[in-house]
Amino acid sequence: MATDLTLPIGAYSVGATYPDQIAIVAADDTTTTFGLLLERGNRLSNALRALGLRNGDVVAYLLRNEPSFFEVALGVEQVGMYRVPINAHLTPAEVAYIVRDSDARVLVASHDLAAALAPVLDELVEHRFVVGTPVAGWHDYEAWLTAADAGTPADRRLGATMGYTSGTTGAPKGVRRSLAAILPEEVLPAMDRMTRLFGFRAFDGVHLVMAPLYHSAPNTFAVNALHLGHTVVLQPRFDAEAFLTAVAKHHVTSTHLVPTHFHRLLELPEEVRAAADLDSLETVVAAGAPFPPNLKARALAWLGPVVWEYLASTEGLVSVISPTEAMAHPGSVGRLIDAKILDENGEPVAAGEAGLIYFPAGQPPFRYHNDPLKTAATVRADGYATAGDIGRVDPAGYLYLLDRRVDLIITGGVNVYPAEVEQHLAEHPAVADVAVVGMPDPEWGNQVVAVVQLADGEHHRELLPAELDRFCRSVLTRAKCPRHYEFVDTLPRTETGKLLRRVVRDTLSSSNGARPWTLRR
Repeated sequence: MATDLTLPIGAYSVGATYPDQIAIVAADDTTTTFGLLLERGNRLSNALRALGLRNGDVVAYLLRNEPSFFEVALGVEQVGMYRVPINAHLTPAEVAYIVRDSDARVLVASHDLAAALAPVLDELVEHRFVVGTPVAGWHDYEAWLTAADAGTPADRRLGATMGYTSGTTGAPKGVRRSLAAILPEEVLPAMDRMTRLFGFRAFDGVHLVMAPLYHSAPNTFAVNALHLGHTVVLQPRFDAEAFLTAVAKHHVTSTHLVPTHFHRLLELPEEVRAAADLDSLETVVAAGAPFPPNLKARALAWLGPVVWEYLASTEGLVSVISPTEAMAHPGSVGRLIDAKILDENGEPVAAGEAGLIYFPAGQPPFRYHNDPLKTAATVRADGYATAGDIGRVDPAGYLYLLDRRVDLIITGGVNVYPAEVEQHLAEHPAVADVAVVGMPDPEWGNQVVAVVQLADGEHHRELLPAELDRFCRSVLTRAKCPRHYEFVDTLPRTETGKLLRRVVRDTLSSSNGARPWTLRR
């Protein structure tokens, strides 16, 4: 098959032109061809239309890393509807909230996840379908598809994903974009924009998915890989040794990881990593959480110049940095892509100064579903939006992420960016993971507190606060150095590696202000 195409031709066209090409390899090694994927996507499109759904309607799905995820994605997006992937780790009440808030008319769920929704069954939509083992109160997904027409649906029109924000700073909100009256194939070059930034090629790749598909980044990269004609290999969850095995077995060329995954890979014994056959890897993309420079340097030294990083959110893309640039500009997340840094008055800041990061909100701009106030607070009149990230750009044009605006600590009138302090503390050999938060203080307004997960091995906790304090003071100003240290077995993070600072703060608050490792100054 040709490998010199410069633009993707789309999963729909690949299915029609190269029906025997392998599209998906499931965790049990069963395969789905592009021809079969197209057929089942068509059946789903026609089944939705038979239920009375039309352009602009919403289909929610609660699925694990399985082929049905892509059937729903392709089926929904070729008939002008919105697809809403839901986090499989949410509680039944949280799932019900998203189904209601999104105005979904159909819900598709894996059998175990459908069974867990029994307590909220009456709150869910009538049209609900279970994939796999039957569940009381649910219609059979396979029977529904089998009864539908397998032909190309009439009136094809591009749909979209309405991803829900993680909700780490409040209730999740759907990020909704208006639908254009165009065919799905007409937008493929734009959909492929982010993919092409990382050097992917049409018909020449195998993409490994070990992160949950319900998250926007793994979802986007995997669907774009299919549109490029790549084979997508699915694994249920991330496991470091299983990752090495899968890359060698399937000759994987690309994957999307979070920094936590790199940490776990680099914790493997040296002899295990040395024996792994990773020669096929061309692009390993990292995002989802701050990537400590020392960890990234170790990853590049091991894997070679294949580790890319980008800064983005469900709302939009900010920057990308190549492996070569990363080695020359450690700690940067790359050059801005049509983005800009503004101060509190909406004016551009000078090089080196901190400000809010704004990026194009799209044409037309996105809006938060059912939340016009949040939309107005996020999207400017000029079409630029912010996810609340604070950063600075150096004179060479490289962006350095400082923190989220909501996480900013103001102590004694000084702004402290937790990510900056965490990045430095993570360099200490005794620190495996760290969260820095601000806690109320009657004198200073807030005190800087570090919650540390220790690296493997014996460490004298009674000596560490003073040692870590000296380590911080060697680089950071006094105001940025934590006044309190606490040690925990693990820190709360999402599956995409995002630190749940709110959980850390709530846990500290519930400890009645006890600070066992306090530094007196």
